[in-house]
Amino acid sequence: MAGPTHIHLDVLGGVAGDMFVAAMLDAWPNLAETVQENLRLAGLEDDVEAVVLPHDDGVLTGSRFDVKKTGSEQEAIRPHAGHHAQGLPHGHAHERDDHDGAHGQHNHDHIRDEHDGHHRHTHWRDLRSTLEAGSLDGAVKRVAIAIFHELALAEAAVHGRHVDDVVFHEVGNWDSIADIVAAATLIDAVGEASWSVGSLPLGRGWVETDHGRLPVPAPATTLLLRGFAFHDDGRLGERITPTGAAILRYLSPSSGIGSLPRMLDRTGIGFGTRRFPGMSNVLRVLAFTGEAAVQERVGVIQFEIDDQTGEELAVALDHIRAAEGVIDVTQSPVFGKKGRMMASVQVLTRPDAIEAIGELCFRQTTTLGLRSRTEARTILPRQAVTTSDGMRVKLADRPGGPTAKAEMDDVEAFRQSHKARSELRRSAEAEALEKSHDHH
Repeated sequence: MAGPTHIHLDVLGGVAGDMFVAAMLDAWPNLAETVQENLRLAGLEDDVEAVVLPHDDGVLTGSRFDVKKTGSEQEAIRPHAGHHAQGLPHGHAHERDDHDGAHGQHNHDHIRDEHDGHHRHTHWRDLRSTLEAGSLDGAVKRVAIAIFHELALAEAAVHGRHVDDVVFHEVGNWDSIADIVAAATLIDAVGEASWSVGSLPLGRGWVETDHGRLPVPAPATTLLLRGFAFHDDGRLGERITPTGAAILRYLSPSSGIGSLPRMLDRTGIGFGTRRFPGMSNVLRVLAFTGEAAVQERVGVIQFEIDDQTGEELAVALDHIRAAEGVIDVTQSPVFGKKGRMMASVQVLTRPDAIEAIGELCFRQTTTLGLRSRTEARTILPRQAVTTSDGMRVKLADRPGGPTAKAEMDDVEAFRQSHKARSELRRSAEAEALEKSHDHH
């Protein structure tokens, strides 16, 4: 599918794997079937069902991502090459956004690397082998493994283990695996998009884990979120889960949307299960299609002429305008010393052509000095469209929608005696805009 060029994550309640998936599917509901199919291809049992549920918390409406077993409890991942990668018994806490609001605790157990005798464990090397041997599309498989790898690296660093010796516990459960495979599916589906994220809520309190009580954010989460901006909104609980942090780490988002104007294409709201007093617990996706403008560097050469006839200068500027590397040449009348009328000339060039074009200006004009610099310019994307009768029309993509401008030379050449110039121009521009809409 053709994707947006930029996706911004607006973190109000927090970020968990299911919240990310819910927000993305709220924006792209047509991808729900692809997500379900990829869960099967990843090796999850056929009775694992992913459901996108509409949700209304009384303030906002959006979606929740619910992964559930439709049959009896089975192994979550089909074993590969003799490995025994199993999920936890249903009823154990799992890593979704199910916060305990009373104590600021979270019921998930993040990646653990200790065998305590009470839980089944999934080694990262086993899970990786299973995913690699699965039938997932190669690109989706690479994203899913990369997200898991970020989790494994963080846990290995926290507990001083080699990354291949890390054991996934709750994050190795079937629902958390489904979250990551679903997230990988959606990240791949939107294509080569850039990502950004706002400030993240810090949270307060602690989480109860097999390692004991840990502060919020949990140690592995803090490693994953190094370099991200945080704020404290005073609310208790874990706000960014390890899976949510690993997704952010993989995306490597910038800290803001950027200064260039963009066209908002679609939005999505993903809910967590916890309720916050006076605030919706959501992650919002803002998807922008195409930049409305492109920023680049250009060279600028300026000088004044007061001792060259207008006729000579016009020929000289035509030679400069035709030179390789020149973008545009303009002149304007100005008053110099003693009230003399002069021509002020400005030449726009590619930055790497400033020196060569400067020498050309000295050869073609009588100027004795030049001023040159590089500066930023912002331009709208544009394209040339030819109408059915051969007339050229320039289309520009503006934030409010495309605009069309017919080439006046073509208008004059194609003008018929019974058609006014303005009528012919409007007809050509309307046809070009229609072609543009059909193309998009």
